Amino acid sequence: MTKADLTRLGRDELVALILKQAAAIAALQAKVEELARSGKRQAAPFSKGSRVKDPKRPGRKPGQGTFKRREAPAHDRLSEPPIDVPVEPPACPACGGEWAFDRVEEASITDLPEVIEPRVRLFRVAVHRCTGCGATARGRHPELATDQRGATAHRLGPRLLAAAHHVHYRLGVPVRRLPELFQTLTGIRFTQGAITGDALKKAAGAIGATYAALCDSVRDSAWCHTDDTGWREGGSPRWLMAFVTDTVTVYQIRERHRNEEVRERIPADYRGTMITDRAPVYDAAELSAIKRQVCLYHVLRSIAEVTEVKSGPASRFGSELRSLLKRALGLWHERRAGPPVEGYDERVRRTKMDITWHLRDRRLTDRDNRRLLDGLGRCHDVGSLVRFLDDPSIEPTNDRAERALRPPIIARKVSHCTRTARGTAAFEVWTSVVTTLSRTLTGPALLDAIVRLTHPAAPRTA
Repeated sequence: MTKADLTRLGRDELVALILKQAAAIAALQAKVEELARSGKRQAAPFSKGSRVKDPKRPGRKPGQGTFKRREAPAHDRLSEPPIDVPVEPPACPACGGEWAFDRVEEASITDLPEVIEPRVRLFRVAVHRCTGCGATARGRHPELATDQRGATAHRLGPRLLAAAHHVHYRLGVPVRRLPELFQTLTGIRFTQGAITGDALKKAAGAIGATYAALCDSVRDSAWCHTDDTGWREGGSPRWLMAFVTDTVTVYQIRERHRNEEVRERIPADYRGTMITDRAPVYDAAELSAIKRQVCLYHVLRSIAEVTEVKSGPASRFGSELRSLLKRALGLWHERRAGPPVEGYDERVRRTKMDITWHLRDRRLTDRDNRRLLDGLGRCHDVGSLVRFLDDPSIEPTNDRAERALRPPIIARKVSHCTRTARGTAAFEVWTSVVTTLSRTLTGPALLDAIVRLTHPAAPRTA
């Protein structure tokens, strides 16, 4: 409202306007105070405000997920002979009749032993001294480091270190909690610095070389999902990026998130398909030659944000576009479920034609609809909206990259990110390698793989 408009208002109108603006100011002040309080909390305010009136029942829904009972242990893995459990009452307590053998049921209990005894080996290294010049020579063993003597003579074994790194970099347990955790389970005592020092050393050595090989493999992949989130190094803002292919998961942390950082892993001449969200960084001219698929769920969310506040003819554009994209998504799921049925190719062709016609260049009176048409129209013109219909191996969403970011996001919450550049590099290296290994390995096999990378001469488990 301009000054001229105010001069034309009467006394009562001015009072009403002042009261209205005072109420708006009070509401904004309350919002500012709420945001200030939330910033000082140790945990983020997970609540989004008012409760949902009819919340969904927790747990898996019927027909979703894998439903199976816990498998019985293999007989060759039993720690002791089976224990027979006879029927105690000599007769039926209901009628007094005699019992007749029917069957034997098996039940088991899998538990930790009362004491987990660590494997401790003492090496008696012979030291000889030359009687002529006084030079010394020490005995050598493939499992002992050449500098393992003096203050560093007694060290932690490769499997214990591998387990600690897996628990920290993959499961997100803070490194300051590792000594207590392992002492509780195994009785082994060590310091936080022992784990941190080993992680930094290996990140610059064997594990670092493996990480470099993983990064190089991204360039030759058929497709790559990528996404980003916030990070901090010593309190300074950083960007954490994830790159997920069919075989590897690679993380990198940089000061900025531009096309230059993306091209460190996905070069401008990348032959595969890049699956991303709708961030402007991926629209850079340097990445224009790369085939791309935008996340369809992000697109549908953008459409929903517009249609929810529209009514009448203004809501028709978004509603029809959402129906067309959901039809395309259904066709992709149908193709992934099995061989295409008769008429599938024609339905795909018709769906693509309908989407092209709906996103044709035309004048729309509603500003939000015009923004949707311009953004999604350009995306469809370069083939990035429904590329998954042409190649079923390409997923229509960026769910892989988002799921890859969840463990680091949890670690960010409990560990407060990293403090130094060396710590940041170690996080990149270890998280990438351990996450990639865990995609195909679990349990002792995963630890064996980490040990083989860090200590090739270490003995393997049976």
